[in-house]
Amino acid sequence: MRVVRSRRAAPAVVLAAAVSLLLAGCTSGHPTSSGTPSGSPGRSTDSVPGAPAPSGATPLEPLPVGLPAGLAPYYAQKLSWKACDSGFECTTFKVPLDYAHPGDGHDVELSAVRKPAGDASRRIGSLLLNPGGPGGSAIDYAERVAARYDAGVRSGYDLVGFDPRGVGRSAPITCLSGPRMDTYTGTDLTPDDRGEIDAVVAADKEFAAGCRSEAGELLGHVSTVEAARDMDVLRELVGDRKLNYVGKSYGTFLGATYAGLFPSKVGKVVLDGAMDPSLDAVTGNLTQAGGFETAWTAFAEDCAKRDDCPVGHSATEAGEKLTALFAGLDAKSLPTEQNRPLTEAQALTAVAEAMYAESLWPYLREALTTARAGDGSGLLKLADSYYGRGSDGGYDNLMFANMAVNCLDLPAPFTDPAAVAAAVPAFEKAAPHFGRDMAWMALGCAYWPDKATGAPHTVRAAGADPIVVVGTTRDPATPYAWAKSLAGQLESGRLLTYEGDGHTAYQRQNACVDNAINDYLLGGEAPANGKTCKD
Repeated sequence: MRVVRSRRAAPAVVLAAAVSLLLAGCTSGHPTSSGTPSGSPGRSTDSVPGAPAPSGATPLEPLPVGLPAGLAPYYAQKLSWKACDSGFECTTFKVPLDYAHPGDGHDVELSAVRKPAGDASRRIGSLLLNPGGPGGSAIDYAERVAARYDAGVRSGYDLVGFDPRGVGRSAPITCLSGPRMDTYTGTDLTPDDRGEIDAVVAADKEFAAGCRSEAGELLGHVSTVEAARDMDVLRELVGDRKLNYVGKSYGTFLGATYAGLFPSKVGKVVLDGAMDPSLDAVTGNLTQAGGFETAWTAFAEDCAKRDDCPVGHSATEAGEKLTALFAGLDAKSLPTEQNRPLTEAQALTAVAEAMYAESLWPYLREALTTARAGDGSGLLKLADSYYGRGSDGGYDNLMFANMAVNCLDLPAPFTDPAAVAAAVPAFEKAAPHFGRDMAWMALGCAYWPDKATGAPHTVRAAGADPIVVVGTTRDPATPYAWAKSLAGQLESGRLLTYEGDGHTAYQRQNACVDNAINDYLLGGEAPANGKTCKD
């Protein structure tokens, strides 16, 4: 588990390239943005019980309603859509590298795709999709999931995915070669001595230096605030007066940031697997560590009921055997069929990967069985899926973009190894199996070449249309408490709870959740605040 913060939505099928992230509280918000919301940061009405708005974070300030003159050419672009993959249409558009200096010749070209609405006579507008990350390709995601959307939604909306700056097909950031990433992902994140601590620091520094060398000035301009402003340009270019949007995981943070900056332009917005922008990095990491521990317990209890469970007949026994497996790997790696040994760090990552979706639990049972028999191949495949490693040994761009965005969006949780070591006991208390790893994983931003531009903040989005916030009670990556907090911050937030397992809830085969969101997107009322759906 190498990076920090949320991650994209859970894989649709076993070992689909899912990928990364472990923490949350990813933020962004320039305190210098003009405009000041009136009133306190809390919700004015219909508040969520048990979810008071945080009092310590500054509200994200909306941008001026009027369009600055320097941005007019970007909002006046004409999109040229051309047929591309599997019935989709593709286009590109330009945004300023630095919104403080538009038109200075330093633009970024972004890519987008759309699946046109199936019934032009019933077309509502465009529905932008984002799978999370940060770093997940919304283009790949849209092409993968569009056909699974409700027929009415597909008939009424153009389904649109655009890759944010630095991601996928939009000026992608790269940092390390495949072999160097193999070394990075295998670095021991439960260091036992000075030498192992030095190895963690060296790996983080090499990663940061590689990003700076390859990405150049773009590296300092991939914050979530900038991505949200890019999204508003696209909203105008597709011809929508208000933004319609479904964001999952980190995509909820991007969507909430948009709502905070442009509250009057919020249309139908769904934030599924919500992140809490009010959290500082350490608090977010601790909370997420607890989320993975909760998910592990749910897996262990389910496993104990099955004949093929490799970790025992109770959650307690399962935890003891998992600890023993990790300890054994800390001493000696396991061979695999790939001729790449499985390290403790990769085994931790593999187990975390399987917590994102119940569909991965059978695969994890099988992988743990083979690992206990001396073969780490199954766990290594899960870890590779998490990191986006292809069969050719190359890595997709998600991990690189992930770190770049996160290190801009929040100040580093830890400044040096001593600070991590001091925090480890609290992390281990919150998550006995994952906490130590997640604490050391969060050190990377300490060595980042660009200073963070964001800080913890609340998002009120005063005056926005109803915004649906979806939380899953045993979500490992975006704990349910985050959804309650975000819904409590938003003036027009509506909390929709799914009592279940896995990361995110919409389109995960729960009719109650799906029907509530589909009805909302198609023009019905937002679900009642506090509505609960169950398995």
